[in-house]
Amino acid sequence: MTLKSENNDAVINCWIYKSIRKDEMYLYLAEEDAFDSVPEILLTSFGEPVFVMELELSLQRKLARADVEAVIKSLKEDKFYLQIPPKLNPDLHFGD
Repeated sequence: MTLKSENNDAVINCWIYKSIRKDEMYLYLAEEDAFDSVPEILLTSFGEPVFVMELELSLQRKLARADVEAVIKSLKEDKFYLQIPPKLNPDLHFGD
C-alpha cells in the first residue's frame, strides 16, 4: 500500500477491479494485483477481476457509491474493500 502525506491528510493509492459476474461490483486492493489478500470464496463469486483504474484516496475525496473513510480503513486493515452493487428499489406504477 502506498501512503503519502499531503497537508496532514494521508493519501492512499489503490487499484480497482470490476467483476465480470456482477454489475457494479468493484474490488479495491491496497496493492496492484494483490489478490492473495482476498478470501478465495469471495474471488470465486466475484469472477475474473478486470482492472479499471488506479486511484489516490484521501478523506477529502468523494466516491460515488462508497464511504471513502470505510474504504481507507478496510484497505489498511484487510488490504481490500468490496463495493457491492446498490440495492435497486424500482418505482412501480400500476396506473390510476
